[in-house]
Amino acid sequence: MSSVATWPSQAETWLDQRGKGAWIAAMILGFVFFWPVGLALLAYMIWSKRMFGNCKKSRNARHAAYTFRSSGNSAFDAYKADTLRRLEEEQQSFQNFLKRLRDAKDKAEFDQFMEERERSSRNSEPQEA
Repeated sequence: MSSVATWPSQAETWLDQRGKGAWIAAMILGFVFFWPVGLALLAYMIWSKRMFGNCKKSRNARHAAYTFRSSGNSAFDAYKADTLRRLEEEQQSFQNFLKRLRDAKDKAEFDQFMEERERSSRNSEPQEA
């Protein structure tokens, strides 16, 4: 069951490693053999932005293929794994920091909006003498 679920991601990784030409060839073959497959591949390529420019995901997939290969030196592999883990933790911390920063900015803007709204509603109410 799990091999059925993973074959699309394996095929995607395989095509990403070979570049945009492989995606286009797969799409053309899809049109030749069964046109809905070609149409589905075209839609996916457009939706995932593989059709335009350098695909960030395909670059990351190619980079990941080289990053996690063993060098044969166990001490270096351990150092590399530890460094990559630490960098991923720092990246996650930074992303959390940016999220908190955006949330604080959104809250400040909302509070300012509510104050201005309250001020304008007080000014628009008729004054009793």
